[in-house]
Amino acid sequence: MAKYVAKRLIYIIFVLLLGSMLLFLIYQMIPGDPALQMIAGNETDFTAEEWAIEYARARELLGLDYPLYVRYFRWISNMAVGEFGFSMMFRRPVIDVIRAPMLNTVILNILTMFFVFSITIPLGIAAAVRRGKAFDQGIQVFTSIGLSIPNFVIALILIWIFPITLGIFNIGGMATPNFQGTTWEFILDRAYFMALPVGTLVIASLAGLTRFVRASMAEALTMDYVRTARSKGLLEKAVVYSHAFRNSLIPLITVMTGWLISVFGGSVIVESMFSWNGMGNIMLQGLLQFDFALVQTMQLFFFLVSLVGLLLMDLAYGLADPRVRVSE
Repeated sequence: MAKYVAKRLIYIIFVLLLGSMLLFLIYQMIPGDPALQMIAGNETDFTAEEWAIEYARARELLGLDYPLYVRYFRWISNMAVGEFGFSMMFRRPVIDVIRAPMLNTVILNILTMFFVFSITIPLGIAAAVRRGKAFDQGIQVFTSIGLSIPNFVIALILIWIFPITLGIFNIGGMATPNFQGTTWEFILDRAYFMALPVGTLVIASLAGLTRFVRASMAEALTMDYVRTARSKGLLEKAVVYSHAFRNSLIPLITVMTGWLISVFGGSVIVESMFSWNGMGNIMLQGLLQFDFALVQTMQLFFFLVSLVGLLLMDLAYGLADPRVRVSE
């Protein structure tokens, strides 16, 4: 197992390098001058000579005076030691800009993952066990509707129901301004503001995952080993969870890993709609302002999340099914 993980980590580093090259080249080919964008709006404050000095200083700060290959190696070597460049939009090092948004995005998605898995797995199993009955048909109808509604529409519906109609929860923000209170009160205040963005991501994810859990379990329940377990007189709970569910985990792990990777990208829209200070909101601002150092760093983070997610998926295969060997 350790040898396999070491090989995969080397693979992740190699793929990250290739991905970083591709990202760097793409952003270098975008028309425009980042240094000019950085000092834009200050033309009236400078004389021609002062403007030239400021422009040269901006190019030096952003490293634009070096050849393309030198800029890449400087960028990737600095990232290896935790220096992610300079954000021209915020006029601060990128690491200082993304530290809080990255934590906020991770918290948002971990909570979403917890609620989604807590709901979809029991719901999908219950629908599969009651296959063809009224409960299963109702789940099928609601999940079919859920698949056809994009997450930004769900966000608008929740905004109309709760803040506008019922007057509860906030449309945007992360905490009450100048909040003072105990640690528990602070947690409750953050949860109050987090309810709508988490709710949007959870509702948007329920339909697809519930249907897949149901389909995977329904197929497993028709297998011969399930009939054999029932013929031995085992309790139905043992048949469902110890036999059918465990053998349906392989396709479930694949889909859930894919969802885990995609939810980080899907939170970009939700964070922007609810003014959540996360990586999605910051990345959107960076794209609009051509802040390439900021955007490249965050996209490389999403790339890393995808690679680590695939590694965890392969390791989970070995835990779910002993026949799957991950030691070679």
